[in-house]
Amino acid sequence: MVFLTPLMMQRAALFVTFGGLVTSLITTFLPLWKTMNSDLNEVENWYSGLWHTCLYTEEVGVQCKAYESTMGLPMDLQISRVLMLVSVGTGALALLAAFSGLEGVAMFVGRPGLKRRLLILGGVLSWVSGLATLAPVSLVAYTTVVDFWDEGLPDVVPRWEYGEAMFSGWFAGLALAVGGSLFFVAVCMADYDRTPGNVTNSPQAKHRTKHYLKTEVL
Repeated sequence: MVFLTPLMMQRAALFVTFGGLVTSLITTFLPLWKTMNSDLNEVENWYSGLWHTCLYTEEVGVQCKAYESTMGLPMDLQISRVLMLVSVGTGALALLAAFSGLEGVAMFVGRPGLKRRLLILGGVLSWVSGLATLAPVSLVAYTTVVDFWDEGLPDVVPRWEYGEAMFSGWFAGLALAVGGSLFFVAVCMADYDRTPGNVTNSPQAKHRTKHYLKTEVL
């Protein structure tokens, strides 16, 4: 296909990685990791995130309060905080490294080997960022399921359930992993085009050949 070039694959990988990073950043600070409502009081809805809890009532609206003590938090929330911050940091570094290695970017011109390594580094960091997003979301999901089916709690006690941020976190982790994989595919496509048997078939070579033939005819 004409449009399936290493440059187009690099841009697609950068776009997917950027979308995953933005979604991961939003998920980190959303107070919608877990939700809870009681059958005894249906006008109140509780929301819990990594940094604060919120209470929604029809009379007042949404009221949020930050956690008073970090050390008093459950272990899964403490681990999730660290991993989500690692995810955002490594995702930002992945975009920076990959953007510097893109074809057409006026950085490290004339050094294709360095650009290739930067794309590989961007793919690796994007994968790390994706795993660092999927791990805490899955951990909180597991603890939520375990607490939900705890037989030691009476049936009248309300239980936490999945919130919208859980699903956005899974989407962000998968997007970052897919973006990193696309960077690897772009590197492989560029390496294939540089092989001696395929240099003449590349779009750049075809363009140069047409220009040469036109000049020769003139």
